[in-house]
Amino acid sequence: MSKCSVIIPVYWNEDTLPLLYEDLKEKVLHRLEEYELVFVDDGSGDGSWRVINEIRERDRNVVAVKLSRNFGEHAAILAGLSVCTGDCAVTKQADLQEDSLLILELVESWKKGNKVVLAARADREDSFFTKLFAGIYYKLVRRYVTERMPEGGCDCYLVDRQVIGTLLSLDEVNSSLTLQVLWAGYPTDVVYFHRKEREVGKGRWTFAKKFKLMADSFISFTYLPIRLMWGVGILFFLFALIMGISIFVEYFTKGTPVAGWASLMCVMLLSTGLILWMLGFLGEYVWRTFDASRNRPPFIIDEVKK
Repeated sequence: MSKCSVIIPVYWNEDTLPLLYEDLKEKVLHRLEEYELVFVDDGSGDGSWRVINEIRERDRNVVAVKLSRNFGEHAAILAGLSVCTGDCAVTKQADLQEDSLLILELVESWKKGNKVVLAARADREDSFFTKLFAGIYYKLVRRYVTERMPEGGCDCYLVDRQVIGTLLSLDEVNSSLTLQVLWAGYPTDVVYFHRKEREVGKGRWTFAKKFKLMADSFISFTYLPIRLMWGVGILFFLFALIMGISIFVEYFTKGTPVAGWASLMCVMLLSTGLILWMLGFLGEYVWRTFDASRNRPPFIIDEVKK
């Protein structure tokens, strides 16, 4: 008999957790051979931890994990994977935007021999700007990081016990857990679903968090930023060389006076801005190297209740 662990990262989800559990109980849990629900409270400031424990008292298959503070969704999922006991584990969002029946499809694909099963969005009911940002991000990831990323993107997935061991052994910080799953290269299948609009609660996926995910994805898995800096430097060197030659040619052939300080200041300001921009890129690499050298864990578990 196979056991499936469902990892649910929780962050300010007090309103949606009871609805989520009832939905899982009605549609999914009784159809699994054996299950385990792992709720991970990622430093929520509302009553999420209380609600999780209320659910745990009703269901002996629920595991409640509380982190010492907010570490981010990917760290919360990793914490859930570290305590789960299933033969496979499925990640599940707590915002009710994905049909719980999707879990059954992922498990069926896993039983066919796939050690990783991705839940990719065929469509999504989000705002125009959310779709635009997500579309650009996933296109860049597919182009410069890995072609294994589905076109619609992937937040939820199933991983086999062997894959869980690999993820826990990586011990990376400032990274993308989804891209780590794809990087591992295990046999993978894709199941598509329709992402619904959020109807209960308020999303906490801010622009700052989206930007950090984008930075982590490209800095941790590709040297594109370094090559971009190299390319910009070459272009500006060639531009300066051509402009310098043209100025000297005009000066000696036509007697054209050298332009005044205004054009010089524009070039200096532009060059300084580019230099600072490149230093910012390098600073991101230096910071991540320093952060990794401190060997701090990606999460700290404060309490586990079974």
